[in-house]
Amino acid sequence: MGSALTPAAGSAAVEFREVCYRIRDSLILDKLSFRIEPGETLVLLGRSGSGKTTALKLVNGLLFPSSGEVLVDGRPTTAWNVIALRRSIGYVIQEVGLFPHFTIGENVGLVPRLEGWPPERIASRTRELLEQVGLDPGQFADRRPRELSGGQRQRVGVARALAANPRLLLFDEPFGALDPVTRRELQDQFLGLRNTLQKTSIFVTHDVGEALRLSTRIAVLDRGRLEILATPEEFLRSQAPETRAFLEVLNFEPRINTDGHR
Repeated sequence: MGSALTPAAGSAAVEFREVCYRIRDSLILDKLSFRIEPGETLVLLGRSGSGKTTALKLVNGLLFPSSGEVLVDGRPTTAWNVIALRRSIGYVIQEVGLFPHFTIGENVGLVPRLEGWPPERIASRTRELLEQVGLDPGQFADRRPRELSGGQRQRVGVARALAANPRLLLFDEPFGALDPVTRRELQDQFLGLRNTLQKTSIFVTHDVGEALRLSTRIAVLDRGRLEILATPEEFLRSQAPETRAFLEVLNFEPRINTDGHR
């Protein structure tokens, strides 16, 4: 099995077919079925415990279905060499997961190095990606993660996910721990990269505003079940109960009394 994602003709980038996931007697995902087409950004939206992150981990082989199938480019994850699958998918998490003893440049170039790229190609790719995420290579490549702010570390995490030029990117609440201004800046950067690079992305969040801003479609999960799969415009018109609960949060505007108290 090769290390690159080689799509079958006409296949979805990712497909869930009647996927269930259990932990002992607990059903975490219940007959989950949907397709993600090449180039789109699907946001998995739901409350804590709805199964969003579990679904994401089923895509890159960190978990496997209890029943049903998850297909990546037409091939079940169980048929992939799991190491090759993971190296072929960019993965960005909230805690970033940078290696503290590596420089920023070494962190970004990790997967290309594991794939056997020559040093000069790795160095060139690292410089290119740091520039793409708004970090000057001359200023940041030789720093350690502890010398960066949270927002800067998250930018490095995105650069590392892109390093081997994957066709598929997974984001697990990557901006959730950041302040609102930095979060907005990184959302803007994500949209810019998506428009430029045309990557397929799956993005997990419980922030409905973020879901509407970043998605081409939104999948709302409720206790492991798919409530709706909709474009942002369809989402805003939906009368599905869990979707309406998220929309009520979106529409809530705190009132400020004249004495300055809420």
